[in-house]
This record gives sequence, structure tokens and C-alpha cells, in this order.
Amino acid sequence: MERQARRGGPIAIGGSSAKTVEDGTDDVTEREPAPQLRRRLGRADLRAVPEARRALRELLGQWGKQGQSDVAELLTSELVTNAIVHTDHDAVLTATVGPRGLRVEVRDFVARRPRLRVPVADDGTNGRGLFLVQSLADAWGVQPHGVGKAVWFELEAGAA
Repeated sequence: MERQARRGGPIAIGGSSAKTVEDGTDDVTEREPAPQLRRRLGRADLRAVPEARRALRELLGQWGKQGQSDVAELLTSELVTNAIVHTDHDAVLTATVGPRGLRVEVRDFVARRPRLRVPVADDGTNGRGLFLVQSLADAWGVQPHGVGKAVWFELEAGAA
């Protein structure tokens, strides 16, 4: 698995990219579940893009600064669009808000890894999605699964 840090190249890490958030309580029953959005995205259904943005906006509510929520919506729509346009399968969007920030993951069922391309000025608007994710997210990466992969990004709670 590769993890991308903001303004940096790949950083090799082992195991799962999911982070465990410690809140200082020892009693699991005292922890509140993190607010989460989970949506199935239909195959080739581009209506899922604005629906995902709206659902994420509702989830985020007052989280972070306004610009940060806008960035989260933009990056989410890029990942959702990539999954819908570049696969011929359904996908699953999961967004989780925790004390340290936001994690958004779009899992599809195609093993082919996405390619990060540097945008070319005369190339229209295609090919910029992962470049935006790399530029604006605090961390991002691709995690292979038994069938398919998950492309994810994180935004820190204090960043903007």
C-alpha cells in the first residue's frame, strides 16, 4: 500500500491505512460513534456525484472551516467521479468525521490502480482529479482489497 503525504511523494507504510483514534477513555461504552456517511454508488450513474456532495455537506455540518468543507466536497466528487467513469461496477463511498479530521474513501471492485497524471493545459478538464487530491488533501492513498481497491483522502480537523 502507498500513502501520499501533502506536497510529497509516496511514503511506504504497512498494514491498514485506517487510523485508531484514542480519546483517553478506557470504557468503550463511553465512546460515541464517529459520524459517518456510507452510500452505494450505482454503476455509470453520474447523478451520484452531486448526491454524494450534498450528503457529505449534511454530514459535515459545522465541521472545520467553510473552505475546508468545500475542499472535502470537491475531493469527494473527484473520487466518486473516477470510480463511476473508470470502472464498470458499483462503488461504495464512506466518509467518517473524527476528532482528528475527516477520512473519505471510495471503494470500487476493479483492481486496476488509478494513475496520477500531471494536467496538461490543452487537455480539457480530464485527468485532474487525483492531482487535486494530491494537492489539497493532508494525506491520500490507494489500498488494495481482495476484489478491487479503495482510494482515500484525509483532511485534518485544524487545517484549512
